[in-house]
Amino acid sequence: MLVSVSQVRTRRRRSVMALALALAFGGLTLDGSAEAAPAEAASADPAAINVTVNAREGLGVVPDTAYGLNQAVWDTNMNTPASVDLLGRAGVRMMRYPGGSYGDGYHWQTNTVSGGGYVAPGTDFDSFMHTTQAVGAQAILIANYGSGTPDEAAGWVRYANLTKHYGVRYWEIGNEIFGNGYYGADWELDYHDSKSATTYANLVVQYAAAMKAVDPTIKIGAVVTDPGNWPDGVVGAADTGDWNRTVLSIAGPSIDFAIMHYYPNHTTAADVLQQTKLLPGELAQLRQKIDRYAGPNAAGIGIAVTETASNYQSDTQVGGLFAADVYFTALENGVFNIDYWNTRNGMPDNGVTTAPDGTTSYGDGGMLSSGNCNSDGVCEPPLNTPFAPYHALRMLSNVARPGDTLVRAGSDSALLAVHAARNTDGGLSVELLNQDPVTAHTVNLHYDGWTPSTATPTVYSFGPRSTAITTAQQGTAGSQLVPPYSIVTVKLRPSPTNPVATALSAPGAPTATAVTATSATVSWRPSAGGPVTRYAVYQQFGTNSILLGDTTATSFTARNLTPGTAYTLNVLATDANGYLSPPSPPVTFTTGTPDSSTCAVTYDISGGWGSGFVASITVTNTGPTPVTGWTLAFALPATTESVSGSTWNATFAVNGQNVVVTPAAYNTTLAANAANSASFGFIGNQTGANPPPTSFTLNGTVCATTYSP
Repeated sequence: MLVSVSQVRTRRRRSVMALALALAFGGLTLDGSAEAAPAEAASADPAAINVTVNAREGLGVVPDTAYGLNQAVWDTNMNTPASVDLLGRAGVRMMRYPGGSYGDGYHWQTNTVSGGGYVAPGTDFDSFMHTTQAVGAQAILIANYGSGTPDEAAGWVRYANLTKHYGVRYWEIGNEIFGNGYYGADWELDYHDSKSATTYANLVVQYAAAMKAVDPTIKIGAVVTDPGNWPDGVVGAADTGDWNRTVLSIAGPSIDFAIMHYYPNHTTAADVLQQTKLLPGELAQLRQKIDRYAGPNAAGIGIAVTETASNYQSDTQVGGLFAADVYFTALENGVFNIDYWNTRNGMPDNGVTTAPDGTTSYGDGGMLSSGNCNSDGVCEPPLNTPFAPYHALRMLSNVARPGDTLVRAGSDSALLAVHAARNTDGGLSVELLNQDPVTAHTVNLHYDGWTPSTATPTVYSFGPRSTAITTAQQGTAGSQLVPPYSIVTVKLRPSPTNPVATALSAPGAPTATAVTATSATVSWRPSAGGPVTRYAVYQQFGTNSILLGDTTATSFTARNLTPGTAYTLNVLATDANGYLSPPSPPVTFTTGTPDSSTCAVTYDISGGWGSGFVASITVTNTGPTPVTGWTLAFALPATTESVSGSTWNATFAVNGQNVVVTPAAYNTTLAANAANSASFGFIGNQTGANPPPTSFTLNGTVCATTYSP
């Protein structure tokens, strides 16, 4: 199991390094003006798909750091005029350097890599920064942890920001350091005698101190693992907890963001395109771990996904559909930066396959063709020919530019992903991703909190076999035909008879304080742009929302909440005409369990291995009366976790996510006043996130609950 994960990552970064030597100079650069090739005939869909867009449910403003892309020093063409042109037109706003695992061997002063890794001419740091500035992007840099030192990293900060005045804000301490062999799989360079999570965390503290002593304004990121995926949950011999708990507990007070990579490890197109549905749960669990372990400044620690791509036919429409979905899914769930792997990656010898739409996959992990051939004489398209993920990246800016507000949208079909944004020009944009390779679907669009114009909308489309994004006036605001395997963006204007425009800005990002078992206080910065008559506080339920209450103040206390329950709220302001402002970003919190109860439960994850975990539960009767014949009930929060057949010291009855535990013959009685306890547990299966249950009830009474770790 460990080897399979490392092989995926190793192939992605290292098999292409030798191929970089063969990258061609010159070649074709598509300007995006070519007409798309005709799509294959598709069968009619007798059942229309319904999509709902709720413009009142804000998911956050798109930051100027959102749309990122990895750059690698083995790429001969990294800093060519063609790169500047292509990346600038794609709307790239963040450039990551010097490239994946090379970051843990790269010495910025000499432009070399420990161990003799190939570095192409003209890819030094200054050349990269000139390209970054020409594109209109900013840099995120990987400080060399594997063979570097805090002093070397501090020197890089000094040169970049004090000597050259590049203003580089974002600095990662290493790449996938957990792949240094400590947990078995070994693909990441690490020359330290100890390769433990504790060693990494302590050195992150030293790196951060040295680098911020040079420039206190920079942001430092530490490497974490993707929750629910190897090696999450694995505890090394030199640590007291798994990688995330150890790193966050020690380095949390010294960092500004956590670095996660996201590569769904699946081998069919249909499967990999469904994997982004699991990402929200994994990001939520990472957020929970940050909040639990990272110290008093945890709320200010952001999350960046600095590498992602489909690991199945990523250079085809499969990869394009995945890229379009993963960028917005990550942003909708609080990530501030997503960097696609990679600009150019190269073609391996064994990567040629046929995609579900009949096109050829060259096994290339880049957005642009490297123009090379394999040993069998199969050649990629000419240098710089865009693959589908490039067009998907370009399409992002047709939906939402920095400053636009992402809003909740949903589909009643698993094969149609949907994302939406309220644009700063007053419009609404909806992106429809048809993941069905053979069937065109009629999509009926419904709106809540926003009324579209009856004018024919502008529609941007990119389908299989296309070489460019096409633009047309077609369909209506209420109905669009979406071809198979296509990305379609519908641009809408508001109805002139029912305007929603207001000069008010969205309220500032809310924060939750004084969270108890049954109440929470939410506060926000006031809207700007004019007088506010009231603020409305909404609770989000998928694409539905309910008004919890309104107030003239900039805080609201929600009462009568359910213990151990997650809530997502957002706030809108009302102007003197009764029009609502754009929605605030959301705030999510989980109510606690009672401080005092007649029962207490401890839930302990004592180990894990990526696809499973060990959960131990202890229940205690803290009341004055003995309990005989008890029943403990709880629910597993994520559909990606379940109770396996392996349980002990109790009987487990499972119905979906709901679990009911009854005692064994020898622990049926819980004595009064915590005189004894019953301990039992289970082996859990997981295919993604495995967050702990939020509450437990003993014979119907909600228990006080603690979690360990």
